[in-house]
Amino acid sequence: MKKIKDRWEIHKNWQLFFPFLGFSLVLLTAYWISRRLLHTFGLNNTLVEWVFTLGSTIGLSLILIRFFLWCFKKLEHKWKVSHKWEMIAIFIVFAITGSLSGKLAGPLVEWIGLGENNTHGAIYWTARILLIFPIYQCILVFVGWLFGQFKFFWEFEKKMLKRMGLGFLLP
Repeated sequence: MKKIKDRWEIHKNWQLFFPFLGFSLVLLTAYWISRRLLHTFGLNNTLVEWVFTLGSTIGLSLILIRFFLWCFKKLEHKWKVSHKWEMIAIFIVFAITGSLSGKLAGPLVEWIGLGENNTHGAIYWTARILLIFPIYQCILVFVGWLFGQFKFFWEFEKKMLKRMGLGFLLP
């Protein structure tokens, strides 16, 4: 436990929440991908189902963790954060926000009346992808605030909108 605290610059026990949540989410993601692969290759309801699921979940988890550690190293100097554990919180916020905005765009397109069943696929998917952007922008700052990273995400939001030529929307 001391090695984890030292590596992620954790000074209070509540900060351990972020590495453990991050690790749990990586395991869950690897499991979901493994289950999708299982169904894609038609291995479900066979003798090798659990062996395949367990093995691919462990393998994917190791690959994802190595990838995220590589990302942490690359972004460590670019992102101005006080402690390394905050980077885990930031990655979790990005993951939650991206997934949530993608999920919310579908029902919103349906609500607008451009449902998948009553419009052409190109119109439906264009509207859905275009709606993801404003949903993402709104949710990013809110979820960042929930994870204690409001300042980082507010600055990130301002920089992103300015780069896109939408800086006039900011106060």
